[in-house]
Amino acid sequence: MALSVHCDVVSAEESIFSGLVELAVFPGEAGELGILPRHTPLLTRIKPGTIRLKVQGQSEFELVYVSGGMLEVQPDMITVLADTAIRAHDLDEAKALEAKKRAEEALANRQAEMDYASAEAELAQAIAQLQAIQRLRKHTH
Repeated sequence: MALSVHCDVVSAEESIFSGLVELAVFPGEAGELGILPRHTPLLTRIKPGTIRLKVQGQSEFELVYVSGGMLEVQPDMITVLADTAIRAHDLDEAKALEAKKRAEEALANRQAEMDYASAEAELAQAIAQLQAIQRLRKHTH
């Protein structure tokens, strides 16, 4: 049996995942972070994107979209505190496309720096959701 580590993915609203994983891959600020059991302790921010969890005993990865948050790694525990976390199969592609369109329009018609920053964040989140949906389709087909 492969080594595993306990992983919790929690949003402000609910616990999205809690279980043993053989590998966890996170969207880090400087690129993807792959975490295996017994990893060196680490505390870092994660950006909007897809978390990939290789759940113990399963052949497919569990995919979770996060809008950003914090990642804490201990040798025997991984904890994600996400602003928003949604299982990839629960994402709504139509809503994500609409959010992307709104953000792109806001960026094209920017009037204030604050609106621009908000639109940029909304665009990044919409793109990350769409990427999670695409990644889910690749894994299930």
